[in-house]
Amino acid sequence: MKKYLLFLVAICIFLGNPLNAQINRLMNKVTKSVADKIDGKPSESTKETNKEPEPKCACEKPELVADLGKMKLMYSELSILLNDEGAILLSERYSDKFYIVKDGVSEGPVKEGDPRLAGFNIPDRSGAPDNSNGDDEDAETNRWAKNPYITKTGEKYTIKFAGKSYGPYGDIREFKVSRSKDKFAAMVVENVPVTQAEGKKMDEAIKNAKTEEEKQELAMQYSQQMMKKMQEGGGPMSTLPKLVTNIEGVSYDMMKSRGGSLNNDIKYDDILIRSYDKVSDLSNNQLLELSNDARSSEHLFVNTDNTKYAWYNSGTLSFSDNKVMSDLFNPHLLKTNNQVNIAYMYFSPKSNAIMQCKIPW
Repeated sequence: MKKYLLFLVAICIFLGNPLNAQINRLMNKVTKSVADKIDGKPSESTKETNKEPEPKCACEKPELVADLGKMKLMYSELSILLNDEGAILLSERYSDKFYIVKDGVSEGPVKEGDPRLAGFNIPDRSGAPDNSNGDDEDAETNRWAKNPYITKTGEKYTIKFAGKSYGPYGDIREFKVSRSKDKFAAMVVENVPVTQAEGKKMDEAIKNAKTEEEKQELAMQYSQQMMKKMQEGGGPMSTLPKLVTNIEGVSYDMMKSRGGSLNNDIKYDDILIRSYDKVSDLSNNQLLELSNDARSSEHLFVNTDNTKYAWYNSGTLSFSDNKVMSDLFNPHLLKTNNQVNIAYMYFSPKSNAIMQCKIPW
């Protein structure tokens, strides 16, 4: 390097002063580059060159969700979970330390088992079944055992919501509550000809029958029992699903239904029915027909006046008006100052942080 600098100085002297300014500028660049290599700090121009661009989904005024630099977390190793209250849970893969972030405020690190982690569906990293609650037997005989609104007495279920009781029912197929917790909808069956326990008992008896004749006799006997129970419970119609809800003005007709399931995530603070190719209200009125791409989406969002919808798949949020946004995650409906929005998050290389944008919806 010394020989190189001396050579430049010699040229300067030979050619005269007009070239001195250019040579000095070149020498300054070379000297700065050498200094950068010595102390390990890249120059400002090098820093800018190495920076990754912001994703295309970035908005002009994003909200800071989590400063990963301060939290000493690497985005490439990050696992992110969301709970029903809008909080997110951050942890690096294979780490037992968790950080909870809500409304821009972070808590942590917290360890597994901390009560603050309740509400986050944290997968068991050991692969072993989670028996910590000790209620596996209850869950097997009553799949609504953890639901605070549903109680089981004998073989019947009762819904208790906002001070009122609904039921008892032979079975509850679906149950959804609105975000504000003031509305519910359930698909129920008045009468079940065979309970789960009775069905197991019948299967076991037929399995242990010694002859084919004995099996046929048992099958006929059980069939007659089911028919009698069905008639006593209100006839064949009592075995069909029906809608029960506290939402006024609903007139659901099972005969007009083309399938679908109750959903409380599609529209903010509302419960709708999502079928494969459409979205309907609880009175069977079709609100929107879905495009082919939206039919198998991970998430679906309908706007307030039922005129547009959006769907999310693997980092891409697409809209029914042909707008497409990519490189984002965790899209969800959020209400701020009486305005419903689709909120989404993205990683900002510039800030080394998780940011959030909102689209009026």
